[in-house]
Amino acid sequence: MGERKGTNKYYPPDYNPAVGGLNKFLGTHALRERARKLHMGILIIRFEMPFNIWCEGCGNHIGMGVRYNAEKKKIGMYYTTPVYQFRMKCHLCDNHFEIKTDPGNLEYVIVSGARRQENRWDPTENGQVVPDDKETVKRLFDDAMFKLEHNTSDKQKSKKASAVIDRLMLRNNSKWKDDFTANCELRAQLRLKKKELKAKEKKDNALLKKSSLSISLLPEHEDDVKLASLLKFQSSTSAKEKSIEAKKKIQTTLAAPKSSLKKVSLGIKTHSQVSLVATAYDSSSSSET
Repeated sequence: MGERKGTNKYYPPDYNPAVGGLNKFLGTHALRERARKLHMGILIIRFEMPFNIWCEGCGNHIGMGVRYNAEKKKIGMYYTTPVYQFRMKCHLCDNHFEIKTDPGNLEYVIVSGARRQENRWDPTENGQVVPDDKETVKRLFDDAMFKLEHNTSDKQKSKKASAVIDRLMLRNNSKWKDDFTANCELRAQLRLKKKELKAKEKKDNALLKKSSLSISLLPEHEDDVKLASLLKFQSSTSAKEKSIEAKKKIQTTLAAPKSSLKKVSLGIKTHSQVSLVATAYDSSSSSET
């Protein structure tokens, strides 16, 4: 906004050239709100997150490239290079985190309020081609003997890696030389897998509907089948045995006098038991009369 006003060359009617520039006359800074803490050595800038971090205030993930309004200040020197520190507020909570520059390692370092998501590794451990550092490049330029030794070691590395490269190329040619056939095989496998998944889903839905359940079923295992075959969901006594026990209970109850017959709880639950009790009661009453 400040640059826009300067470009338009707008000067108010009461402007006095003796005061100085337009910003001095208006009592403002050219950076406007970004310079509100300039007297404390702090400049408001737009800072872009250099790597993935985890906020220690809310625990949320903040991805690389997210931008913040950060307070930039100088905290020291690394030889002749200034070291800057940036303070910004998390957009998901009230936590503030601070990040500073590390010119010695060409890196950013988290000071407080967050922790870095570690995605760093040693490229020499997984066979990556590692470029030479600055010291090695300098010695290659100045020292002829070191350059000769370095070239010899490079040739030895290439001989060791040639067998692996040839094997990888042979495998690549055998698998992907005919792209159309390989693509057809992969698509056929994908179709077969989709059919199996749909059949399993249909079977699981039918079982859940039958059982009136709303849970996610795990894949069936042989041990589960064996264990299910050993379980028996049956009653310890059959229906015939239950009826015999009910008759015996009624007979022992009817042996009591009529006055006490009305006070005995028979525990009647079925229609057959009700008819048996009614018949026994009628016969006992007719014998008394």
